[in-house]
Amino acid sequence: MNICVCIKRVPLLGSAILLTEDAMSIDTARLGFTVSPHEECAVEAAVRLVEEHGGTITLLCLGPAEAVEQLREQLAIGPDRAILLQIQDEVDPQATAALIAQAI
Repeated sequence: MNICVCIKRVPLLGSAILLTEDAMSIDTARLGFTVSPHEECAVEAAVRLVEEHGGTITLLCLGPAEAVEQLREQLAIGPDRAILLQIQDEVDPQATAALIAQAI
């Protein structure tokens, strides 16, 4: 069984949200990031399935280069490999789905 778990980099709960100087976007340089709790549960469930039935787990994340930190955190739980689809700017949901589908 080969499992692909898609994870998303999200701001830490309780992080202060600050705007950039031009007030047009969020200043992500001052935010802490983590993986959504839902994705953490999915990674843990995938690890249990592979322990019971065998196979591999691949993590997939669409985001900036800094998302490698969240991928490493999740790799420590037990997945076999991780793929970062590196983008710098936010993309709309349809483009996100297309990029992830193409990678899978």
